[in-house]
Amino acid sequence: MLDDFFIRALIAGLGIAIVTGPLGCFVIWRRLSYFGDTLAHSALLGVTLAYTLEFNIAFSVFIISSLIALILIQLQKRTNLPGDALLGLLAHSSLAVGLVVIGFLTFIRFDIMGLLFGDILAVTVDDLLIIWIGGPLILLILKLIWKPLFASTVNYELAEAEGLNPDRAKAIFTILMAGIIAISIKMVGLLLITGMLIIPAAMARNISSSPQMMVIYSVIGGLLSVILGLLTSLEFNTASGPSIIAAALLLFILSLLKIKQSIKLKN
Repeated sequence: MLDDFFIRALIAGLGIAIVTGPLGCFVIWRRLSYFGDTLAHSALLGVTLAYTLEFNIAFSVFIISSLIALILIQLQKRTNLPGDALLGLLAHSSLAVGLVVIGFLTFIRFDIMGLLFGDILAVTVDDLLIIWIGGPLILLILKLIWKPLFASTVNYELAEAEGLNPDRAKAIFTILMAGIIAISIKMVGLLLITGMLIIPAAMARNISSSPQMMVIYSVIGGLLSVILGLLTSLEFNTASGPSIIAAALLLFILSLLKIKQSIKLKN
């Protein structure tokens, strides 16, 4: 019989996978992979703030990641620096500040490896509530902004001409990204959450014939990655985050083999 901690981790992981599927598709479509890394790196600053002020970790990470995302949007409008330069500046600056603050928190003991790479032992009932309340809320908001967000992904000028307000949809999407990072910390870890967004969606893109099917396959890929990764983590005593991402990578490789077979059949 599986232990209670594993059941909690499995329920949490499945909830995260359902949310990262649709969000990951937009990350792929809009080429926002580095943006996800920036928010994930900034989350460490939120963790240190939570320990310092005794806040809830998920709430603190959400606040800091949202602020970083909004700061990025404003900097893109007010400076001449390219987007990748701004992303690198914010990502490494926030990560560095977070690590410096950790150095001063000698009076607090916490598992930095668990925060960076995930720890299935750390998942509590409160975490499940955050994931299964926050997750559906993220999906609901994503559904509401789906039309303007998808339209601006295809053609920004046309979406703006139709009055869909793509800038507002983009700002809301960045907040949703901060939300999924906040609720995924204990399962996947700060450094690997972007992989949970990108790899299942990339796998889905290889085998999908439409955007709708890509979203469905991305969710399925995420669910399978969580199940395989957690079983591996339990069996071989490895960190949950890397195990889940490695499982997702395996599925991505299998999708490449399917593409290769399709090319041979066409020829």
